[in-house]
Amino acid sequence: MSVLALHSRFAFAVLYYLVALGIWGVVLGIRRQGPSPSFRGAIVIVEIAILAQGLLGGLTWLSGQGPPRDLLHILYGFALLLALPFASTMVRDSSPRRAALTLGLVAFFAAGLAIRGITTGSV
Repeated sequence: MSVLALHSRFAFAVLYYLVALGIWGVVLGIRRQGPSPSFRGAIVIVEIAILAQGLLGGLTWLSGQGPPRDLLHILYGFALLLALPFASTMVRDSSPRRAALTLGLVAFFAAGLAIRGITTGSV
């Protein structure tokens, strides 16, 4: 399997994970609960996955495939990498319910960024 194919498949895995994370966060908020340690751990896991996705993209470029057809693809990748950590710092002093809802909604926003990244990176 080529690095490009791996980058492409991994993008969908990150997307599905973000949707699941969004559902989890919203459900926690609806139940008036805060982000659990498991939920926060899941955020760390997706951040690592997003970073790995970016490294795969860099390897794709370095392996001779060239840059993506639309350089906005890279911008979406950086925005995706920063969205959840930024939201986590913004809700640090919020109520637990608000923190869970916000992080869940930001995970959905990040899923939208992933979709845009997928569509701008396609040939």
